[in-house]
Amino acid sequence: MSSTPTPTLPIHPALAPAGRTAQASRAHGVQATFDDLGTPLAQVTFVVVDLETTGGSSIECAITEIGAVKVRGGEVLGQFQTLVNPGEPIPAVISVLTGITDSMVAGAPRIATVLPSFLEFVGNSVLVAHNAPFDVGFLRAAADRLGIDWPGYQVLDTVKLARQLVGRDEAPNHKLASLARLFGATQTPDHRALHDARATVDVLHALIGRVGNLGVHTLEELLAYSGRVSEAQRRKRHLARDLPSAPGVYQFRDERGRVLYVGTSVDIRRRVSTYFTASEQRSRMAEMVNLAESVTPIVCATPLEAAVRELRLIAQHEPPYNRRSRRPHRRPWVKVTIEAFPRLSIVRDLRPDGACYAGPFASVHDAQAAIDGVHDVLPLRQCSKRLSRTRASPACMLADLDRCLAPCTLGAATAGYGSVVEQLREALRGSSREVLGLLGHRMRQLSQDERYEEAALARDRLRSLSRAIDRAQRVAALTGVAHLVAARRHPLGGWEIVCARHGRMAGATRTPRGADPMPYIAACTATAEVVEAPAVPAATTLIEETELLLRWLDTDGVRLVEVDGAWTCPLGASAALLEPRRTTRHPVDW
Repeated sequence: MSSTPTPTLPIHPALAPAGRTAQASRAHGVQATFDDLGTPLAQVTFVVVDLETTGGSSIECAITEIGAVKVRGGEVLGQFQTLVNPGEPIPAVISVLTGITDSMVAGAPRIATVLPSFLEFVGNSVLVAHNAPFDVGFLRAAADRLGIDWPGYQVLDTVKLARQLVGRDEAPNHKLASLARLFGATQTPDHRALHDARATVDVLHALIGRVGNLGVHTLEELLAYSGRVSEAQRRKRHLARDLPSAPGVYQFRDERGRVLYVGTSVDIRRRVSTYFTASEQRSRMAEMVNLAESVTPIVCATPLEAAVRELRLIAQHEPPYNRRSRRPHRRPWVKVTIEAFPRLSIVRDLRPDGACYAGPFASVHDAQAAIDGVHDVLPLRQCSKRLSRTRASPACMLADLDRCLAPCTLGAATAGYGSVVEQLREALRGSSREVLGLLGHRMRQLSQDERYEEAALARDRLRSLSRAIDRAQRVAALTGVAHLVAARRHPLGGWEIVCARHGRMAGATRTPRGADPMPYIAACTATAEVVEAPAVPAATTLIEETELLLRWLDTDGVRLVEVDGAWTCPLGASAALLEPRRTTRHPVDW
């Protein structure tokens, strides 16, 4: 085995050390590269490896030679080369191809000795190979046989890269020998590991030079590079150039200023830049980028503020390339109607009529499943016709099946109908254990009777109903709080401060590390949005926003600073049937 340094090689500007690149750019008045969007290629250490083996199967065959070259910034830092005793005869056809014979490897070390030394040579570098699945596959198989944990190396395949960059008009194929001739490699590949690794180094540098001309300057972009990204898409990279490297919301807009897409990120500039590389795999995003002419950033104090602003902007603009959270005001709710003999109905508009609501639901199908669950355990009427308290109507077959009290007949059972409706209303307001318990009992009874399909249907209905009731109860609890201020420590120091009023985020800020948070809390409260008490559920804001606030308040480390009103959850709430939630809150301790 040998590991030795070698002289410097000529390099492409994309591989020049960052200081030299920036200096040259300033000297020529050229915009510096996007190095801050990832790891600059000039700072990446590559280990280019090549193997010789006894055959093509990593399971049945063994390694006979390892050659590797370590490079960074176009400079060779070291080399690794050794023959390996495979512990089995080398087939004659392989010996003719590589020139490696049994006598040459007879005194060579076994792979158990070689592999640990090679892994130490690689260190934290990026592995590069021509047809990487072959070479890396043999190395991983050897590690598995030896009980060595394979490090999670990032791997670059020069064959895959060449297929995107080298056309048939330039080379007959993408074999190492063909590419070495095309790029004028200083080493001719000859099926000896170190020689082939040296040739691959020259091929790697030439390919990096080509992608560098296409605007790929970081390791992340190089690993994600694909010819599927159009040249027009890459030319839009300038849209990310002046964006802030800060958390917040970004909006892609077309030439008329129409919002095409809204997203959030902890680093707006870094995230937007990925839309112009192959790391963005969604085909509709490529279409969106082709239409985009500008990106509008909105820097936010906290991740919660960014998520809330994203929801509001999507609801406001309904961007064509956002799929979630569009038209939130049109999501279905389940309502206990206000009429002579109330029933359950699916509605999309909430009115200040004093009715009880549950939801919203993700779809009408989920809303109907919840209604069906109630009908399974409570004898409510299911017809939609208007009934009179003074004029009787014929009963339907549900009355004969004892699944409806038939208030339409104005019979003796009609007197009990109001109690059933009140039981349902109490379930939606907070005391839901009785109704949900009845549905749970029905599910278990069906399962015991081996009526598994019906039991599964009852389970789905129970899940839809309990989630809807839980959502309505928790949202109503927070919506009823006129003013709330909470704080959570930021990972980088300081505090995230959030002010919520009637379920709506009214203000947010972040305090500097080591600063007294009270003046910042006072300023946040003084400048927070004024929010009036709602007349109906979710009237002050989107219910998704209130749920974001609830999830944030429910995370570890959140401390309540101010509460104006009672923030409580009913003792008999449906949350007891769902995942247990932490309900205690730490006292404020700055």
